[in-house]
Amino acid sequence: MIFDLVIQNGTVVTSAATFQADVGVRDGKIAAFGQSLEGERVLDATDMLVTPGAVDIHVHMQMSLGDGVVSADTFLTGTRAAAFGGTTAIVDFVEVEPQQSMIEALHARQAEADPQVVIDYALHMTLGPDEISKLDQLTAVAAAGITSYKLYMAYGFRLTDDQLYRALRAVRDVGGMPVIHAENWDIINALVADNLAAGRTSSHWHPRSRPALFEGEAAGRAIDIAAYVGTPLHIFHVSCREVVAKIAAARRQGLPITGETCPQYLNLTWEAYDAPGGRGAYAVCSPPIRDRSQQQALWQALARGELQVVTTDHCPFSAEDKARGRDDYSQIPGGVPSIEMRFASMYSGGVVTGRLTPNQWVDLCCTTPAKIANLAGKGDLIVGYDADIVIFDPGQKRILSPETLHENVSWTPYNGLEIQGWPKVTISRGEVIVHDGRFFGKPGRGQFIFRKV
Repeated sequence: MIFDLVIQNGTVVTSAATFQADVGVRDGKIAAFGQSLEGERVLDATDMLVTPGAVDIHVHMQMSLGDGVVSADTFLTGTRAAAFGGTTAIVDFVEVEPQQSMIEALHARQAEADPQVVIDYALHMTLGPDEISKLDQLTAVAAAGITSYKLYMAYGFRLTDDQLYRALRAVRDVGGMPVIHAENWDIINALVADNLAAGRTSSHWHPRSRPALFEGEAAGRAIDIAAYVGTPLHIFHVSCREVVAKIAAARRQGLPITGETCPQYLNLTWEAYDAPGGRGAYAVCSPPIRDRSQQQALWQALARGELQVVTTDHCPFSAEDKARGRDDYSQIPGGVPSIEMRFASMYSGGVVTGRLTPNQWVDLCCTTPAKIANLAGKGDLIVGYDADIVIFDPGQKRILSPETLHENVSWTPYNGLEIQGWPKVTISRGEVIVHDGRFFGKPGRGQFIFRKV
């Protein structure tokens, strides 16, 4: 039997097993595992790891904050950078304008993404205060292929507790998965006001305005409301042990609560906010990067299974936009670029250091993200699944810099960080789109992932 593509001589690593096998691909699907398979095209993976394509369920491409501020990566540049880093599926967001229905907003977002994406994508539907009166539209949204819904406890999207209750109940009733940004917005605003009144205006004060104690409080409140409603809940971008403790306690009670953390919390500390020349603004994201003890606690939580996913919250802004907060740190647009380095950094910081097993690495970056986001046929190496595959070179070393990465910004908060291990080949639905640092994908080849409950 001749396959369209065969990956020979590699070590296959899934979330559950590690074994030597060739992988055969036909019609964009994984068709077989075996020995000495034959293919029209053969890729040699000797001394390489063969993993599922990585799945990032938390990204923000061309996200508008208003006043002309838009996140720097388009769907094209962002998904291209993702492909270079071994990511073959993402989940972005729909944000509904006041005059729009949710379906209109969904179709508008798809129209932005479809001509550009080079890998497959899905979308979370954002439910802000204006959507509370539109919750009857969720049935139509679910029928259009959306199964996850973003809720905020901060910013202009912030839901009060009664609105959060109503939104969670509506999401439950359509069988959806709510995902949440958990912070205490009232406390944050009070601390920011105190700092600015005292002349404390630099980025140094950003993490000190968003205490870990109150991130934990907000997460616990959201968990309690979700438990009362009777719905699962996924907590985005966990930055501290206080939230880990809330998630772990809920899971010990059998509650369907999951949580994620991000590379910025695992590779940086809050000293990044003190970088000279205004560069401290580059690291501003929310929740904030915290001290080294919190970083260590997050690695331990991943190793113990108390956090289930690593995503990026990828949302970089130009250096010019980041400079808008030079006299008021609360005006710095929050977000960092991590979409390309995530998969490799988790190997380097997790597997190479002995913090994680190779199977945990794949589970955190590929398999469980796909399960939580309901991305059928993604995130694993199983016959019949999409042939989203990475050939990963565990010996390749790379020093991160704006020149070695492909995001659409002139900076990276990881400048100078050495990574051991890097994707050699990225395959999306059987098509080689990155090979030895060369990009072969075409804009628009990515597909919208229609999800069913």
